[in-house]
Amino acid sequence: MPRVIAAVAVLAFTIFCVVDAVQTDEHEVRGLPKPLWIVMILLFPLVGGAVWLIAGRPNGILDLILNGRRRGGPPRGPLGPDDDPDFLKGL
Repeated sequence: MPRVIAAVAVLAFTIFCVVDAVQTDEHEVRGLPKPLWIVMILLFPLVGGAVWLIAGRPNGILDLILNGRRRGGPPRGPLGPDDDPDFLKGL
């Protein structure tokens, strides 16, 4: 039974990584060309998928760890009224 669970987990991880690689825009992929990433994920499911998540994705895990913030997207505004300078001016 543990072998079946491990096989299903590896298959699910591989499918996730392949779908993620296919849906990522060609110009956002880092490191290698997109078709080469897909082949690597399929040939080496655990290692290829892990390397894709760390080094190939536009927002890889290392980016989040090293930068500590999100890349892209709109800038975040104040979280509450006490953080909003415009609100505090009106008091």
